[in-house]
Amino acid sequence: MTLRTNLSTRPFYNERAVQAVLGLAAIVIVVITIFNMTRLWSLSGRDRRLVVEAQAAEARTDALRAAVARARSSVDAGHIAEIAAEAREANHAIDRRAFSWTGLFNELETALPHDVRIAGVIPHVDKAGQLIVVIDVESRSVEAISRFFDGLEESGAFHNLLSKQERETSENTIAATLEGVYTPPGARTEPVTP
Repeated sequence: MTLRTNLSTRPFYNERAVQAVLGLAAIVIVVITIFNMTRLWSLSGRDRRLVVEAQAAEARTDALRAAVARARSSVDAGHIAEIAAEAREANHAIDRRAFSWTGLFNELETALPHDVRIAGVIPHVDKAGQLIVVIDVESRSVEAISRFFDGLEESGAFHNLLSKQERETSENTIAATLEGVYTPPGARTEPVTP
């Protein structure tokens, strides 16, 4: 027969395991607390730096707004309009200088039938910045002028081409004035159809 009773006055409990678990939990809590405190400290410092940077940025913004206001108040609107007009005039002069008469006459020669004579060519830039060319031609027949007109349109160099005036001259020829928007070869976006 075996005795199953505890004869000690105080029963034995395994307290070391419980103490080890509690000690480990206490260490984990201390480590987490230290980690949280360091993160809090670094984030607080970062927050302070960001607040200082934001205040500096706001101060710079206010200074720039004040500078813009001073600059706007010092600018004379009449002077700006005068400068803009001078710039437009300079741009027109540059456009006229950059205009290639050779390129224009090559386009006209390509479309010109043998029985049509060019009496005058006047290019100018309209308000929209388009190069308008007015061409005075003479021929013995309206059909020849019409062939010249069609040749100009087919060249791709002219669009919005109109016959502004047709009249019979004293030499029994027909004089016509054609006007259209001319696009120089370097400024064309579409390929030219031969």
